[in-house]
Amino acid sequence: MPPLFIFMKKKDTGKLGENIAKKYLIKKGYKILTTNFRTRFGEIDIICEKDGVLVFVEVRTKNKNSFIMPEESIDKRKLLHIKKATLIYLNSIKRPFKGIRFDFIGVVIDKEGREIKHIENITL
Repeated sequence: MPPLFIFMKKKDTGKLGENIAKKYLIKKGYKILTTNFRTRFGEIDIICEKDGVLVFVEVRTKNKNSFIMPEESIDKRKLLHIKKATLIYLNSIKRPFKGIRFDFIGVVIDKEGREIKHIENITL
């Protein structure tokens, strides 16, 4: 019998990937500040902090049999939406940070488990 994730809806697969990414980040010493920060421009999957740096994380989850890798699924429009949502978030917080950066986490799932690819400090 095939694994259940093959039959999951896209939204559910995305949630699974975000949960995997959150656990991964926590193990790496990140403090999760908020998840699924929504604005009229779109959503930031995870906002976290490590060593005084505010980190905005985009998470993409794919099945091992997908034709593209998670990092190939982000287009220029999505990057623009992340920038705009980031500005809205920064205007809403009251405390300073040493800096900000944008990270990407790709999660590939198959019947043997999962593979996580964390790319720090991506250029938007």
